[in-house]
Amino acid sequence: MSKEKEIEIEETQDQQVNTEAPDTGKTENTAETENSGNSDDSESSENSDNSEPTEEKDPLEAVQEENAKLRDQLLRTIAEFDNYKKRTLKEKTELILNGGEKTITAILPILDDFERAIADTNDRSATTGDTCQGENAAAIKEGMELIFHKFVKTLEGLGVKKIDTKDADFDVDFHEAIAMVPGMGDEKKGKVIDCVQTGYTLNDKVIRHAKVAVGQ
Repeated sequence: MSKEKEIEIEETQDQQVNTEAPDTGKTENTAETENSGNSDDSESSENSDNSEPTEEKDPLEAVQEENAKLRDQLLRTIAEFDNYKKRTLKEKTELILNGGEKTITAILPILDDFERAIADTNDRSATTGDTCQGENAAAIKEGMELIFHKFVKTLEGLGVKKIDTKDADFDVDFHEAIAMVPGMGDEKKGKVIDCVQTGYTLNDKVIRHAKVAVGQ
């Protein structure tokens, strides 16, 4: 009986050994698979680390491009300013040469009136044989006065106005004293006594002072 028990014990131990052996094989296989997986991950990470970096633009090249762009803009600006200067100078020259065109055009009709008045005086002198006396002289004077008033109105339309000096106080902004008249009394002191040359303003700007005699 003891021998049979020993045989059964040995068989059971052999079975236990056989049953444990496959588990060991499985564990070894799983370990190998894990090791292979880890090696693959390490290789992929190494490959990703060894990949070439993206190319960046050279800073020197970028600065050169920006410099070329700014230089082109500067040249264009200089050319535009030069054209502007030439155009402005041309317009200024034309204004200086032809700026009085409006004034001359407005005065021409008065010049025509003077021509007609002179022609009429010559015709009457040739017909009557006298030299502008009597009725002819009066007619000529009246014609000249009409032309004068027309001339004054034309100048006023252009912004030219006569500086009033009659019984006016002396004002250095409008008057130029060329003589001092003593003994005129307190009422006439510092006032314009006589106007030797008429003064004018153009659009409220004095273009010629009135030359006057002032009471002292």
